[in-house]
Amino acid sequence: MRQTWRWFGPKDLTSIDDVTQVGAAGVVSALHHVPNGVVWSPEEIAKRHKEIATRKGGSASGLTWDVVESLPVTEDIKKQKGEWREHIANYKISMKHLADSGIETICYNFMPVLDWTRTDLRWTVPNGGSCMRFDINDFAAFDIHILKRPGAATDFTNAIADEAARRFEAMSEDEQKQLGRNVTMGLPGSTESMSLEDVQAHLDEYGTISREQLRVHFIDFLEEVVPVAEELGLRLCCHPDDPPFALLGLPRIMSTEEDYKYILEAVDSPANGMTLCSGSLGARPDNDLPGMMERFGPKVHFLHLRNVKRDNDDIVGSFFEAEHLAGDTDMVALIAAILKEERRRQAEGRKDWEIPMRPDHGQDILDDLGRRSQPGYPTIGRMKGLAELRGVMTALDHAQWGLARS
Repeated sequence: MRQTWRWFGPKDLTSIDDVTQVGAAGVVSALHHVPNGVVWSPEEIAKRHKEIATRKGGSASGLTWDVVESLPVTEDIKKQKGEWREHIANYKISMKHLADSGIETICYNFMPVLDWTRTDLRWTVPNGGSCMRFDINDFAAFDIHILKRPGAATDFTNAIADEAARRFEAMSEDEQKQLGRNVTMGLPGSTESMSLEDVQAHLDEYGTISREQLRVHFIDFLEEVVPVAEELGLRLCCHPDDPPFALLGLPRIMSTEEDYKYILEAVDSPANGMTLCSGSLGARPDNDLPGMMERFGPKVHFLHLRNVKRDNDDIVGSFFEAEHLAGDTDMVALIAAILKEERRRQAEGRKDWEIPMRPDHGQDILDDLGRRSQPGYPTIGRMKGLAELRGVMTALDHAQWGLARS
């Protein structure tokens, strides 16, 4: 695997100098300051390449911009309303500019309204560190009592709705506001945030869009952009829903193995692929991550390796961001499946045999605590995760080499 690191740009508390010290070979980044739907210009793309390639003192970092995460798909495209056709045209132009700059891999998602959802961004774990957490009871308290979405209570079990009411009554006004901010934070690194009124306005527009219709919109989008990606030598890879189940009455269409199978077969192209995020998919007990890697291997263009610990085996349930080797996903088995796919690609002669990977999320530990970095993206916590993953990769490589010799 090609070891990369997510970097949010010059304002990121983790500097490019830091990234070189953690041992990453490449960088995952995006132009977060460009509004969604607007063309990414060659000048802004070149500027980001230069920022990644340069240390603070002006010397070369040795790092390259390997993966774009994300080139956002606008809400207009997802809903097929407003300026959606113009946004798709702009998306294609941005793809051309990125390909011209040397980029080959673009990660994106098709989650409606909220790109990822957590109820606590700095939840304390037993060792004193902190992490992000999704608590279904707190989320229900937000949905039913803070957002006050019509009919929200019917989307939860009676037990969850009752517990949500109890928790809401116990919250101070400041705690209620903080929960609302946590839930609506959305895309990491984005300059765009939403008020409760904005969220409800989006929900109202999605009201008539079923899960089946959203799938149609997604395929329409792919049929437009995938042929362009193929011509440009780009690999598009869709990130799964996070969490991988329906929220706020919205349809979710990239949560399970069946979802990926449907989309990858509907627009069958080497350019139409998957971002395998072991954390997002691992929040559901019915997702078999090593098995998905084996079955979707040729179409996996990008890897997010992280782990979550579920409170129970409910499909829709609570979880927190665990240490990379300590959650419910068997990370050793998953990495073994990844390395097997890379060896298969090498034998096949594929140029893209080495799959870019980044250690996704991490717990705030040591000097991370109190730095107020981007939630989920502490320097030391991710470096610890990368070191653990690198150790597994190295051990499995050596074991395979030993077997080959014998």
